[in-house]
Amino acid sequence: MNSYLEKFEKMRIAGNLAARTLDLLTEHIKSGISTKYIDKLGYEFIRDNGGYSAPLFYRGYNKSLCTSLNHVVCHGIPSDRILNEGDALNIDVTAIVDGHYGDTSRMFCVGETSVKTNNLINATYEAMMKAIKILKPGIKLGDIGYEIQSYVEEKGFSVVRDFCGHGISTVFHETPNVLHYGKKNTGIELKPGMTFTIEPMINAGKYDVKLLGDGWTAVTKDKSLSAQFEHTIGITENAYEIFTESVKGYKRPPYN
Repeated sequence: MNSYLEKFEKMRIAGNLAARTLDLLTEHIKSGISTKYIDKLGYEFIRDNGGYSAPLFYRGYNKSLCTSLNHVVCHGIPSDRILNEGDALNIDVTAIVDGHYGDTSRMFCVGETSVKTNNLINATYEAMMKAIKILKPGIKLGDIGYEIQSYVEEKGFSVVRDFCGHGISTVFHETPNVLHYGKKNTGIELKPGMTFTIEPMINAGKYDVKLLGDGWTAVTKDKSLSAQFEHTIGITENAYEIFTESVKGYKRPPYN
């Protein structure tokens, strides 16, 4: 019997709760609501379904979700900021259930968004899925980065270097670091039982980012748009399993 089966079962449960949280929030994303309200809804749903929001009080972070708008790359803090028509929003959810973590994020469009925004969001989603689809024991971490980088750069976009995917199981962030850029056949070899996130952050402009004074919010230096998607994944005996797939079949906007 594979030693990681119990871990995978628990990560399925945590990943499912994180995914269902995003499914629930999808119905509420519209102009006129605040990101703080989104955070409240997410916190309550996770709590009411037997989980705990991993970001809450993590290294001093005081919200349950991350809400990253437009040129915010990641770790945007929910606030009184009201969503407006044309905004592009990433919501990042991590749920803990029975000591195991499920970490996922999706992009949301508020009303009608520009063609440029839609192209960036689609390229980011496609890049993540291209990387996921090659996963199996024996490939190298660098192969993941290569798939993402080569795809988005061909589209004229850039891959953020300052943040990466990460190992995850009973710890929020653990080894290995999963870079979203790289060269084929480099890095450690994937083995059955490994669990980690793939979460490319893709910018419409240059890949440089800067951290704001709150110590969390990362933005594009050139104020260009940024997009991100994320799944938590396990490596099986001959392929992979996504623990954070939408129960409602949502993949990328528009969600209908």
